[in-house]
Formats: sequence, C-alpha cells, structure tokens
Amino acid sequence: MTVLTTGNRLSKLKARFAPLFEQIAAGAAERDRSGELPYQQIADLAAAGFGAVRVPVSHGGAGATLPELFELFVDLAAADSNIAQALRAHFAFVEDRLIAAPGAGRDKWLARFVDGELVGNSWTEVGTVKVGDVITKVTPDGEGGFRINGTKYYSTGSIFADWLDTYAERTDTGKRVIAAVNRHQPGVELADDWDGFGQRTTGTGTSTFTDAIVAEEDLIDFDTRFKYQTAFYQQVLLAVLAGSAKAAERDFAAELKARKRTFSHAAANVAAEDPQLLQVIGEVSAAAFAAAGTVERVSQALEGAYETALALQAGEISAEEDEAANDAAELASAQAQVVLTPLVLNAITHAFDALAASATSVSKNLDRHWRNARTAGNHNPWVFKARLIGDLAVNGTELPRVWAIGASK
Repeated sequence: MTVLTTGNRLSKLKARFAPLFEQIAAGAAERDRSGELPYQQIADLAAAGFGAVRVPVSHGGAGATLPELFELFVDLAAADSNIAQALRAHFAFVEDRLIAAPGAGRDKWLARFVDGELVGNSWTEVGTVKVGDVITKVTPDGEGGFRINGTKYYSTGSIFADWLDTYAERTDTGKRVIAAVNRHQPGVELADDWDGFGQRTTGTGTSTFTDAIVAEEDLIDFDTRFKYQTAFYQQVLLAVLAGSAKAAERDFAAELKARKRTFSHAAANVAAEDPQLLQVIGEVSAAAFAAAGTVERVSQALEGAYETALALQAGEISAEEDEAANDAAELASAQAQVVLTPLVLNAITHAFDALAASATSVSKNLDRHWRNARTAGNHNPWVFKARLIGDLAVNGTELPRVWAIGASK
C-alpha cells in the first residue's frame, strides 16, 4: 500500500490554494445572506486546477491521494461549506474515471478535468416515482447518438458545471446508466430553486432535459461505477461538517476576542480573558479537531478501496479482498456520520454560549454555520446508518453500498 499522505505534496497544495480559500471565506457570510451564487469563486478554483488535484501527474493533475484531497476539502468547507458541497459530484465523477479502464475514453475525461471542466449532479427524482424506479430515459435518436428526457431535483453544483452526471435508464436495453450530459446545449435547463434554510448557495435545484443530446461514448454502465461511491459521497458531507466546525471556531473566537462588553457577574473584567468563555471556545476547537481526525480516518479507508480497485484490475488481488475494502470504506463513512452529525451540531450550538445576545444578530450571520451543518447532516439520514451498523455488529449483516429513495409503497 502506498504512503497515504506525502507531506511535501500536501503542504504545497495547501499553500497553492490557501489564498483562494481566504478570498472565498471573505465573502461567504454575505453570499449566504444575499443568496448570491459563487460562480466566480468556483470558476477561480477550476482555473487554479482544484478540480484536477486527483488526476495523476502523468496526465497533468496534482496526483493527490484521497486523504490529501479531503484535507483540502475541510479547508475549503471552512472557507465556504456551500462551495465544498457544490463540488461533490465533480470529484465523485473524477474518482469514477480514475478507476475506469485505461484508454482514450478515460484520457479524454482526465484532460477535461485538467482543462478546468466541472461536473455536476443530476440523480434524484421526486414525486410519485417509486423507490428504485428511474423516470429519466435515454433513447437512441436513430443517428448514432442518444436523446435524454426527464427532470431531476437536488442537482447540487450543476448550475456551475460543464457536464451533468445524470442517472437514467436506456429505453433500448433497460440498463441503468450514467449519462454525462453537456450542459451547454439546447434542451438542458437548470434552475436554482433549492429552498433549504442552509447550504443556500450550493446551486442545488432542478435540472430538466428535453431531447438533450448525449453521445454514446458518454453513456456509462451504472454497474461499472466505482464501488465505494456511496462512502465517497458521504465523505464530502463529513468534510462539510468538519469544515463548519472549524469555521465556527474561527468566527466565534474572533467575536469573543473583539467583544467590548461584559457582565457584572462574569468571571473576568474582559470577555476575552473570561475563563468560562475561553473554555467554551476550547471545547468547540476540540470538536473541530475530532471532526477533522474522523474525516482523515474515513479518507484512509477510501484510499484502501481505491488501491484495491486498481490492484483488482491488475490481477494482484482477489474479488473478495476488493469487496472487503469497499465494505470497510462504507462502514467507516457510516460510523463517522453517526458520530459527526451530533458532535458538530452540538459544538456550533455551544459556541453561542461564548457570546451574548448580540451573537444572534442577523448582520453577524453566525447562525449560518449551524444552518449549514444541520442541512448537510440531514442528507442520507444517520439514524438509518446507526441501525445498520448495529445490525452488522450483532448479526454480521453487511451495510448496503447502494440505495435509492422514492415514494412510499
């Protein structure tokens, strides 16, 4: 197994992107307040090569490991958790192409990532669709290509993207596929209609396809999708939680340091020297530290699944060893989700105890950290994960690595 973190490379990557992250953080509170979408900030990240950090050096990328990627992700989420989540689908698609069979098709996608092209999400259907059904269809157009029709919701990051990673069903074969749809064409309509109280500027909304063109080479058999995808998607949300805790520590500490008022019954004459208030910030800091450490542990499990995928392709390990690594990644992400969701939410709530009523001022917008963490924590409900982990511990029942959502039966 390769070394998970090359300190020199990681330090160079952190130094490379730190100025961009600082610029992103400077405007995050105002974007959250106004609802302004971070088009420029995401474009700047793409232009700086952030979307290609996982691409091998031999293909023009930075060659980052998964632990390195997600350490950067925590830093980005601390700057603006919305932008980190908006790039969730992009990095999942990159991961899928990294373990795809070598060849011209894979090389074309890696080159696109290096050129700064981004991929958005377009998977979820709502309404009367039954669990497991796929209403979005891909149909041969009789001219060697395909047309896609359907509507997807919760299309996080798609409004910033060049390609849409779209879960669909072929009408000619009945197979489930990922259709990589070029969003810069007639027949693709994207709306920013997400109305959640948190993660407001992730560009999450509705994607509508009306006879949009899809090249046959851009139809990917869903059964070949990388096996640790669910754990990977969850890990982005874990990084969002860890980054939110880190941001809360930063912003609440700054507020306490600048505070000019105190109470007659306080433990110190200056709020920034009050031992009780300092303890609160210390506890928030410790929670952020634990969150980042948990993300790192999941990253190591994901790196193990990535390495076994390559080893399986090379005929160096058995299918059973590959399955075990993927199961380990899924378990790690589930355990982390059960731990981090309440840990981070409670820490951010507790952070308000270091300040007084002025902390609730809309102008300060400190509540965005809690709202964003609460929203990220509501994805893929952790209560189901806790039950599944318990079933594994007691009965040896493996966790599902792919699931669906739809109307109740």
